[in-house]
Order: sequence, then structure tokens, then C-alpha cells
Amino acid sequence: MTRNALVVRGGWEGHHPVEATDLFIPFLERSGFRVRVEGSNEVYADPDVMAETHLVLQSVTMSEISREAFQGLRSAVEGGTGLAGWHGGIADSYRNSSDYLQLVGGQFATHPSKHPDQCGGDESDNFLPYTVELTALGREHEITAGLDDFELHTEQYWVLHDDLIDVLATTTHPVQPYHPWHRPITSPAVWTRHWGRGRIFVATPGHSLDVLRDENVSRIIERGILWAAATESE
Repeated sequence: MTRNALVVRGGWEGHHPVEATDLFIPFLERSGFRVRVEGSNEVYADPDVMAETHLVLQSVTMSEISREAFQGLRSAVEGGTGLAGWHGGIADSYRNSSDYLQLVGGQFATHPSKHPDQCGGDESDNFLPYTVELTALGREHEITAGLDDFELHTEQYWVLHDDLIDVLATTTHPVQPYHPWHRPITSPAVWTRHWGRGRIFVATPGHSLDVLRDENVSRIIERGILWAAATESE
């Protein structure tokens, strides 16, 4: 049976929502999905579209969501539609909706920068070398099994989260003399979440196309997409 994937993209252009999702649309099609692409999250408010959607792949950084659109998305997920995404396209979406933040389970707070003396005023000020470390669960989970810890040089997301997420990988923000915190802070970097009969997958790496092309990141996202598309049994 052909499954339907709804790709919703837009919001802040700095995360290249069109080009980024275009990287994974061929994978969706090879995996047997019929893909529909929308540039507005108002499609979530269409009950006919959502009833036929098995997976939502979202890349909408910041922006806003109407109550009707959010209710359509949440109802679809509760009914078994998967929700997947990366970086700000899912973890920094719709700051106007606390209900959305609850649905996803983790929210971008910041990405620490280099030493002030090394900052030049562009996005690379926030590019740091860091390690994505698999958790014990992550070493067994189908999304991340067989992978090892790996290094990235990009934005390192500091995420506020709750205990209902299942963390597959983390990243730790070190203590630096030019930052105000006083001990290392560990944030989830890859997580899953069960909501009703639906599954939610989030990966925080993915600021730029080169990061999304990283072998480890792309593999995690592809596996996460397939995992999210599998409906929980009643």
C-alpha cells in the first residue's frame, strides 16, 4: 500500500527549508511514499488531507501556527500520523504555541557562541566543534543502532525538554569562562516521542545542507523518518 507523506516547509529562510527538505524527498519516494509539498502549515487544518497522511516531515523554523492548524496536527498525530524533522524546523517552530512545544517535547533555547573575541558577527559565530554521544537506548534503537559517537562543527543546540521523550543521543555544552553557567549542560540531540498512536522523531543537527549531508546525520534522519511513519498499535 502506498503511504502519503506531507512535507511542510517555510518559516525562517536561514535554515533553507526548501533545499533541506529536497534532500530527503527522493528518499521518501524510494521508500514508497507519495509526497505532497506545502508551503503553509494551514494544510494541517484540512481534515481530509490529514486523514490521508501517514507522515508529516516539517521544516518550519519560528513562524506561527493557528489554533485550527495546530489542532489538526495534534489530532493527526494522536490518531497515528508520524511527525519528523530536524533542527529549528521542528524544535524551534511556533513559539506562539505552548501546546506545540508540549507535543514535540523539546524546545530550542540557544546555541552558545565562540569566545567574544573570535566572533565576527555572522552565523559562524555559533559554529562549535562538539560530539553527538549515543545513549544506552540509542545504541539499541533501530534509528541509531550500529552508529558510533560522532563529531560535528555547527550549531550546538541547547534544548529545554521533558521526561516523556526517549533520548537516543545527547550533546554536552562545556563550561567556558565567558559563559554564565557553572557546570556542563547535557541536551538531547536525537529523541523520539510517543503521542497517542503517533510517533515523533527529532534530530537537532541540521543547520545547513552540509550538516544534513553528513553521513551520520543523514542516516539518522532517514531512519527516523521511517520510524515515525510506523503507527503504534492500539
